Amino acid sequence: MLLFVISFAALVCTIAARPPLGYLENQFTAESGEVRSAAIKRLLEVFGMDDPPAMHGHKQPPQYMLDLYNTVADVDGVTKDPYLLEGNTVRSFFDKLRSEQVEFRFNLSTVARTEKILTAELHLFKLRPQATLTFNRHHFCQVSVYQLLDISKNNNTQEKKLLSSRLIPVHSTGWEVFTITQAVRSWMSDERSNLGLHVVVQTLGGSQMDLKLIRFASGRNHHQSKQPMLVLFTDDGSRSTTLENTDPNDTEVSSDLPSPPMSGPPPRIARSLDYSEEDGASSPCQRQPLYVDFEEIGWSGWIVSPRGYNAYHCKGSCPFPLGQNMRPTNHATVQSIINALKLIKGIDTPCCVPDKLFSINLLYFDDAENVVLKQYNDMVAGSCGCH
Repeated sequence: MLLFVISFAALVCTIAARPPLGYLENQFTAESGEVRSAAIKRLLEVFGMDDPPAMHGHKQPPQYMLDLYNTVADVDGVTKDPYLLEGNTVRSFFDKLRSEQVEFRFNLSTVARTEKILTAELHLFKLRPQATLTFNRHHFCQVSVYQLLDISKNNNTQEKKLLSSRLIPVHSTGWEVFTITQAVRSWMSDERSNLGLHVVVQTLGGSQMDLKLIRFASGRNHHQSKQPMLVLFTDDGSRSTTLENTDPNDTEVSSDLPSPPMSGPPPRIARSLDYSEEDGASSPCQRQPLYVDFEEIGWSGWIVSPRGYNAYHCKGSCPFPLGQNMRPTNHATVQSIINALKLIKGIDTPCCVPDKLFSINLLYFDDAENVVLKQYNDMVAGSCGCH
């Protein structure tokens, strides 16, 4: 009986010393949450952000940005041609003045000072002339865009600098684009100089044109799809040439995908002397799917396109002898030989890694709810090889 009491007491002490099951579950959940938060934060850093942009309600991106994205990227966001886009970032801004007059101002505070301004364009939507004025004798007009400067101390008038000027058909309708790169560069060097833009419409003789005849859509009275917009093409200096291929649809890439099964017994593969099935690398080096789902991560609210993309990853063995189908480097071939001959202890077989990487494009809303198109380097494993 005494022995039973002692044993029971020892069991009670052991159980009491163990943390309760609920505690372990909570601890595991907390650690999992911390890992998830750290992983998402690190992924944000890959995309050049500190925090995910905050969105307030559903926003419709400008059609121009959607069309541009479809031009430079395929359905998965992979860059069609790395040299198709000027720079690696395109930003769009809506007019902040929302004036009925022909004056516009854009807030560029979200543009990093380290970004190089390559091209800046003012996009204005020209409306149809009013029906009563369609038979006006003027067929063309001169449209000029000026940068507003400081008010002159001498006569208290607003000074301005001509940026772009050209002829436009009076009876046309649709988007008109003016290059204003000089103004934006000056605004980036001194944000206090950003006093806006002024558009002047004149007849070919130089007289003021009737604004009822030549009308541009404003941010106040017209649909968002026709609002005045500033488009910036910039480069943040991160464009990479390492492993970048100009054609993601290269046949060399597709040849690395797993081949369909063939009839008959599989061919025997020569193996290194220290190779075993237990290594979990029974398949030769090849590219495998690795889908990144932005909705699952919780980013679908601010990313417009793509909804996710296939990053792929490289998996498999690099057994001796390395054939050309393994795309080995000379170094990998020598390492494989040394490993097979056991000339030096501790030399492993070459590794299966990406030997071509492609960029992807993201179309998203930033913190100010402007739409940005950005290319990110080295995001997709295009093919794999033994290195």
